[in-house]
Amino acid sequence: MNADTQAPGVGVDDQYVELAVEVFAMLADATRVRLVLALGDDELSVNHLADIVEKTPAAVSQHLAKLRMARIVTARQQGTRVFYRLANEHTRRLVNDAIFQAEHSVGGALRHHHRSPENDPGSVPIEQSQGQR
Repeated sequence: MNADTQAPGVGVDDQYVELAVEVFAMLADATRVRLVLALGDDELSVNHLADIVEKTPAAVSQHLAKLRMARIVTARQQGTRVFYRLANEHTRRLVNDAIFQAEHSVGGALRHHHRSPENDPGSVPIEQSQGQR
């Protein structure tokens, strides 16, 4: 493995390995992955997210509550509406890398190898990711 691709100071016995497993478990759900992709760099309401991922607002709220407890998303209330955003860019990158790995698994044209320089190297638009259902 390339030394520059490993996290500095992280070993196989590190305490963060168990926490990383919890992050992967939290993201081991298609709806939650779609929510992370939908949020990208945006802040969106539950109803808007429900429309994007084609689930009921109640179901989306339950998934967002789990993501919030895991500190993957943060919430802001404005009146009766709640808006969510990713807590940091790491989850977005992790999900995007998983999508890229999935592209390698199925073969064919790899979008992430043919991105133009003006595209954000860490993001896959939700429209592209939904096409992979």
